[in-house]
Amino acid sequence: MCRHLAYLGPPLSLAELLTTPPHSLYEQSWAPKCQVGGTVNADGFGVGWYPPDDGAGPVRYRRAVPIWADENLPGLAALLHSGAVLASVRSTTPGGSNHETAVAPFALGRWLFSLNGRVDRWEQLPTDLGEPLTLAELLSIEAHVDAALLWLMAARRLVAGQPAPEALAELVAGVLAARPDARLNLLLTDGSTVVATRHGDSLWYRSEDERLIVASEPVPEQPGWREVPEHSLLRASRTSVDLQALPRL
Repeated sequence: MCRHLAYLGPPLSLAELLTTPPHSLYEQSWAPKCQVGGTVNADGFGVGWYPPDDGAGPVRYRRAVPIWADENLPGLAALLHSGAVLASVRSTTPGGSNHETAVAPFALGRWLFSLNGRVDRWEQLPTDLGEPLTLAELLSIEAHVDAALLWLMAARRLVAGQPAPEALAELVAGVLAARPDARLNLLLTDGSTVVATRHGDSLWYRSEDERLIVASEPVPEQPGWREVPEHSLLRASRTSVDLQALPRL
């Protein structure tokens, strides 16, 4: 399992989002309060951000070390600012890769993606869903881990033109039909919108003054946090949040 967050709003330093608030993602790496699986997230961390006034795709910084062990992060986080961020701290699924390529966020074009969850026997999932991978897709998968496979399957839908909310909802419904015990908190952003699913672990959001944060755990000192109901789909922008139940096959 993992902890993750997405932010949309006025540009903030990465430190204001990731490291300095009480019970920030940094603290959640060793002291999560709501986490269903695992007690520490020390198998890497990653952050993706969209540079202000930059039309290019997002920039990523990923490491396979605990977030507290990266001596470069404090300086980078204080210097870098963005109005759109997706970040995570990782607890690896047993048997998965421990390389930094296995750490979210995963990326395609302007999309950033993260999984907080677990899918058992994920290697057989495409066959079980009737969605076998092509040789090109097998060669392109970024890491030997469930999150990378789910991202490949989600990205396949996005490239085909499926809207992001429908793509994630369809993917979750299919995976749960084949793996009923899967935990599937997915988080996706293109820098303007956030789409997320909650199934199997905690998810919260805070939306006010054209600022949106979607996160595995709330920052207690900040008022206005609301819990996303279990088995729900969230779609949001800086100014609006819509929640609905996820479909089941």
